[in-house]
Amino acid sequence: MAFVGPVAGALVAGGVYYGFSNLIQTRTEQLRTESNDGTPYFAFPGPHFMISYSLHVLSSRLVDSPTLANAPPSAASRITSKPWATYAESRWNQEIAYLFAGFHEWDRRASEWGRKVLYGEQKPTTDKS
Repeated sequence: MAFVGPVAGALVAGGVYYGFSNLIQTRTEQLRTESNDGTPYFAFPGPHFMISYSLHVLSSRLVDSPTLANAPPSAASRITSKPWATYAESRWNQEIAYLFAGFHEWDRRASEWGRKVLYGEQKPTTDKS
């Protein structure tokens, strides 16, 4: 069963590689067959003309692309003020703090009582020199 992890990793890596390879191949083929207005072109003479024409198509797409992106609103704009929730949360935290302080005081008193039971009442000594 020790080989299951590496085999699964290799399978996932192969899937990712195939997906990106297929995407790159599809986009490259699409860019080769489209002109600026979307009509396919084929019989242009010479490889240099095709490269410069492809660069022209890409740069035109970059320049003519819409500037508005359908992005979600920013995180700061999605934060809403919830005064009741804030109040309830602060009161809850305050009550929990009081509860822990009470347990701490009970623990101190129990330790003090145990010390008195085991060792007796100890009075503070005064140094009379």
